[in-house]
Amino acid sequence: MLRSFLIYLSKAEWAQRMVTGWKFAWRAASRFVAGETIDDAVRAVRELNAKGINATLDHLGEHTSTPGEARQSTEDILALLDAIGCCAVRANVSIKLTQIGLALDPELCAANAEKIAAKARDNQNYVRIDMEDTPWTDQTIAIFRGLRAKGYDNVGLVVQSYLFRTEADVRALLAEGTRFRLVKGAYKEPPELAYPKKADVDANFDLLTKIMVDYARENSAPAVSEDGRIPPIPALGTHDPNRIDFGIQYAQKVGLPKEAIEVQMLYGIRRDLQDRLAKDGYPVRIYVPYGTHWYPYFVRRLAERPANVWFFISNFFKG
Repeated sequence: MLRSFLIYLSKAEWAQRMVTGWKFAWRAASRFVAGETIDDAVRAVRELNAKGINATLDHLGEHTSTPGEARQSTEDILALLDAIGCCAVRANVSIKLTQIGLALDPELCAANAEKIAAKARDNQNYVRIDMEDTPWTDQTIAIFRGLRAKGYDNVGLVVQSYLFRTEADVRALLAEGTRFRLVKGAYKEPPELAYPKKADVDANFDLLTKIMVDYARENSAPAVSEDGRIPPIPALGTHDPNRIDFGIQYAQKVGLPKEAIEVQMLYGIRRDLQDRLAKDGYPVRIYVPYGTHWYPYFVRRLAERPANVWFFISNFFKG
């Protein structure tokens, strides 16, 4: 019930106007968001790199309402790619297609996505397309495939283990050489499309992990690149130690090298686990969001774990 309510609030404009007007709200959000500017983001990445941890940067924003906003978001992401190149940090970028126009005009979105992929390729970098809620799944995969068909092999995709369809999607996309970030899923989906029980979501996560690891092992086990920008085929996007342990143990069992499986976590969550995995020699990549449109992202983080809600409430009473 609480999770559903918070996901509703993440999309509610009235709630966004109210919460972003509270001075303490940014103090709470800053645990999960690196800052509002590119400089803030690069500073956070440098701190991670110093610990042997890579990053993927997300210029926050989604569901832009005009073509002009979509084009501006695209320009902001292009500037971010240039900043990564100029600062020589170990990072790539993640994008949401609704931020660059998917809900307005799929052709505009595809054109903007190609501009980003082209800039990343020019800068010897990589783009991960985030997966949003199910109204956009088919179009997201279609735009991803369109980029790959044009020769952009520096583009990867996120898939969600709570969807029934994901196993079939993963098997088909692996045959096309896709590099994945596997996550459980952070949106409220109808029961005819997604597993309602956590145990089923976890079981499907482990199955998908096995499928990805097996494919990687059978296809030369590509490792994370030396500059930290290009990830391996399987990236486990989770803070769940049981899912991480399963992936690592299965990879060891079948002989997949450490460098060929990556663990990805969110900025500000389970830093102890991030550090331990990096010290153990596993590629770790932190999803580092930044920007002024932090409200929807922040509220979804509250929805994921009750402890995050209490963190927010404690900041409220601190004033």
